[in-house]
Amino acid sequence: MTGYVGAIEKQTLDNNYFRQVLFTAKHSQLVVMCLQPGEEIGNEIHQNVDQFFRIEEGNAKFVFNNKEEHMAGDGDAAMVPAGTYHNVINASSTKPLKLYTVYSPPNHPDGTVHKTKADAEAAELAEHH
Repeated sequence: MTGYVGAIEKQTLDNNYFRQVLFTAKHSQLVVMCLQPGEEIGNEIHQNVDQFFRIEEGNAKFVFNNKEEHMAGDGDAAMVPAGTYHNVINASSTKPLKLYTVYSPPNHPDGTVHKTKADAEAAELAEHH
């Protein structure tokens, strides 16, 4: 596929996997995510990757550099510059958080699917060993 064209809102809402790469280009990557109630991506930093998030359904708490907190809900977006520690937490104890993210440049191997956060963590450990 040369580029991505699709119903991103529907794909995001239909996605129940922790992480699924939809499209990877040379300088960017489109990924849908679903965080279960109370789940978080975990505090992380991308030294050379900017990241854009858009919430399609649910409520998220974004934490930047372990101190700056922002609440976001349906239709809200967040931009995380490279070199910023960040965490995204599903603020709901009952409903999934549905969002998509754009990495620039790409951050995951093309075609990556992590059905659960545990799958994602196992893959990241394997990459670093």
